[in-house]
Amino acid sequence: MKQKHLKRGVHILKKFFLGIAAFILLYVAAVFVLSHITVNSKVRPGKDVTIYVRTNGVHTDIVVPVKNKVKDWSSEILFAHTASKDSLAEYIAFGWGDKGFYLNTPKWSDLKLSTAVKAALHLGTSAMHTHFYKDIQQDADCLKLTLSNADYKRLVQYISASFQLDASNKVQCIKNRGYGGYDAFYEAHYKYSLFYTCNTWANNALTAANQKAALWTVYDKGIFLHYR
Repeated sequence: MKQKHLKRGVHILKKFFLGIAAFILLYVAAVFVLSHITVNSKVRPGKDVTIYVRTNGVHTDIVVPVKNKVKDWSSEILFAHTASKDSLAEYIAFGWGDKGFYLNTPKWSDLKLSTAVKAALHLGTSAMHTHFYKDIQQDADCLKLTLSNADYKRLVQYISASFQLDASNKVQCIKNRGYGGYDAFYEAHYKYSLFYTCNTWANNALTAANQKAALWTVYDKGIFLHYR
């Protein structure tokens, strides 16, 4: 009887681990295939607004002008929210991600298994990260794009919709949690998971702005390969 239960337990474990292996293989295949499918492949560059798509090798940010005739971000994302309170910035970067990961993992060496698991399994909340820059330079990790005012307006709407507003319809700054003197965190909508990451958010931002993007991606290279 015990041997029968033991065999049954071993059989269940085998099926469990085979299921996990199959999921991993399907996930990796989907990430590779879908990230190589281009949307908005025939887009024509605009002439009105210059933006940048920037990666640190893992995480992608969308960088836009602090102020132009379409949007004045400084009226909502206040310079006073940053430690420096420096108001001379020309550009502002937007990134989205898991709140616990953002706030508790300023460096990769700070990463905890519990934080990673919670983020991957869609169990946490999210945050928007903003960073003011006085200048931006195009390089291998920073793409320069030009948009029409109409497409930039769509991008603005997408970014704005990611912020979780308070009862007064104002962004909710998470105080005193920036990495340095020029950045700040805010409460955000949506949840991070294996299927919706910081790079998925950035990729969808480009799709919303009618720019080239992946059909779906969870990693930064899935965005940048469409511009190289």
